Amino acid sequence: MAELIIVGAGAAGLFAAGSAVRAGHRVTILEHMASPGKKLLITGKGRCNVANECEPDEFLKHVRRNPRFLFSSMAAMPPRRVMALFERELGVPLKTERGRRVYPVSDRAQDILDALLRYSQPSDICFGTQAESLILENGRAAGIRTKDGREFRGDAVLIATGGVSYPTTGSTGDGYRLARQAGHTVIDPEPSLVSLVERGNTAKRMQGLSLRNVTLTLYEEGKAVFSDQGEMLFTHFGISGPLVLSASAHLRDVRRHRCRVEIDLKPALDEQKLEARVQRDFQEFANRDASKCLDRLVPASMRPVMTDLWGIDPDKKTNQITREERRALIALLKAFPVDIADKGDLAHAVVTSGGVSVKEIDPKTMQSKRCPGLYFAGEVIDVDGYTGGYNLGIAFATAHAAATHLPE
Repeated sequence: MAELIIVGAGAAGLFAAGSAVRAGHRVTILEHMASPGKKLLITGKGRCNVANECEPDEFLKHVRRNPRFLFSSMAAMPPRRVMALFERELGVPLKTERGRRVYPVSDRAQDILDALLRYSQPSDICFGTQAESLILENGRAAGIRTKDGREFRGDAVLIATGGVSYPTTGSTGDGYRLARQAGHTVIDPEPSLVSLVERGNTAKRMQGLSLRNVTLTLYEEGKAVFSDQGEMLFTHFGISGPLVLSASAHLRDVRRHRCRVEIDLKPALDEQKLEARVQRDFQEFANRDASKCLDRLVPASMRPVMTDLWGIDPDKKTNQITREERRALIALLKAFPVDIADKGDLAHAVVTSGGVSVKEIDPKTMQSKRCPGLYFAGEVIDVDGYTGGYNLGIAFATAHAAATHLPE
């Protein structure tokens, strides 16, 4: 039986605690916030996309950085095993929605957090306790010294502090500092799964408008690097929503490469069918102003912007619109443009890309290759996935691997 000190009471920390307790170990969790799982509670807009119902090989295709590192841990704790744990052992009914995204039937992230807290029992959770430094003895991790001078000693230390996104939830980068104390390399963190800032004010003019069932394609230097169908939102600074978060993970240095988003507002119609649809509207509104013919094609808040980009006189009669002008409208409906200037800031990214180098962590056990007795789990490691339940899957798999490979 080992005495495990876990730093962080988020998804990875609580899952690791539960796995360790079931393996017969004693667990103490140090959490510097006043309550656990703050970030978990805001995931999936408060619904918590707890898993993605797919096989491990498919899961790894959706890991953006260092997917091969997860091969062993994902095989041991695949999504279906996570789902079975929540449903059968922890009593949380789950449902699967579009894109294989798994949520609690209740649509309450609190139910997932409550289940993880039950799973972690009888661990001792110390709230308001910030880790200041590692206790290192004879080259091993022997515990944690806290900011108020207390010492928590054990046979192993697991860092599960998360990254640096949403610092108000407790992700303040403490794990990176602790890792560096043990001689680890930390890959500079950057935002991933984040909103995009526009160049200009196209989106700002439509702020608050949400689009569903559209196809968003992201271009970098004219090359398509992402395309998918789903939901998005126009904001006061640019664009956001599930489609945009996924697209952002494919961007490199936005400030060095010209980036552009094109939105297919009518993905169910090819250009020929869309042209037939537009012509019917034109015939019905033949004696009305040209701007009126957009009424059935796009939402109200989008019509003035669409008219400006179309470049047509809004007072022009519909029956005077030329064939070239009609074709221009169809092109705009199939590729509505938004130029991208930057990613949103790191503080508001869903996850942090970067972290403790995977080259310095044993992928089977999550133990440090530089400091025996030191383990890592979750977002603090330089591994991250796309939106859709993949990042929580990474947290659970790495946490379980660490908790089940502790010293005897």
